[in-house]
Amino acid sequence: MHRVALVSDTHVPSRASEIPDFVEEAVEDADAVVHAGDFDSEDAYDAFEELADGELVAVRGNMDPVNLGLPAVETLWVEDRQFVVVHGSGPLEGYEDRVLQAVREDRDGEDAIGVSGHTHDLADKTVEGVRLLNPGSATGASPADEATMLTVDVDGSDVDVTVVGE
Repeated sequence: MHRVALVSDTHVPSRASEIPDFVEEAVEDADAVVHAGDFDSEDAYDAFEELADGELVAVRGNMDPVNLGLPAVETLWVEDRQFVVVHGSGPLEGYEDRVLQAVREDRDGEDAIGVSGHTHDLADKTVEGVRLLNPGSATGASPADEATMLTVDVDGSDVDVTVVGE
């Protein structure tokens, strides 16, 4: 079994001053870390890269500096399960459609899981047969009501998703 930490929308320093302790602990304990964009600064990116100990998969959010050179979409295999990661940038209207399109374009099989951010809304739902995970905002950055992230335990192709918060 492998544990994946899913985080997004940290917005350090524009909307939050630091990464919460519970996020740092969960990231350090994970086998792999996925950040679905909006680090907001090179310093925040570097902090996650260090916490993840080289096991960071990250995509570009609409608030990320261009010099980070992050891709718009990234994929990750954990055991027998593929994750397709995209920020979901753009207006809230059409958000799910954009995320679904990215997952369908980049997945290798029907059971790939989509991971996105952007809305700051915690979500674990299935849309048109595709499971979509959004860890919310790891710092509780506005418009989120609280700081949240997800951990995913992967055993073969089985996944168990847990909400982690302060």
